Amino acid sequence: MELITEIIVQISIWMIQFFGELILQAIGELIFELIGHSIKKTFPRFQPIRPLLTTIIYLILGAVAGVISLWFLPTLFISEHWLRIVNLILTPIASGILMSLIGNWRRSHNQELIQLNSFSYGVCFALSMAIVRFIWAN
Repeated sequence: MELITEIIVQISIWMIQFFGELILQAIGELIFELIGHSIKKTFPRFQPIRPLLTTIIYLILGAVAGVISLWFLPTLFISEHWLRIVNLILTPIASGILMSLIGNWRRSHNQELIQLNSFSYGVCFALSMAIVRFIWAN
């Protein structure tokens, strides 16, 4: 019985660590999403740019968000190395889903969308943020 309890506790700890990183990345994306909407309101005639350039911009912004997050939280929530690698895959996908859901919500409420309000650009942003945190976090 103790073994089952230990397994459940360990899995719970891993999930809490994963959700800590996910929440941190979601906060970063939401901040940049709000900034993006503010810029779009300021410059309403600004046309969307090419997908490749947009991808590069969101990769850079995600890396910037990762660096900023390291100032506030210099250690990863995830302690196990193999879970950090899993985090590089799952967290960007979850963040992309979140940005897609936000985009769908904005669309259903007739609000303007920015390119970050899509799955693919949300994944790009979160992946570069996760890579920065993976490489330089303690």
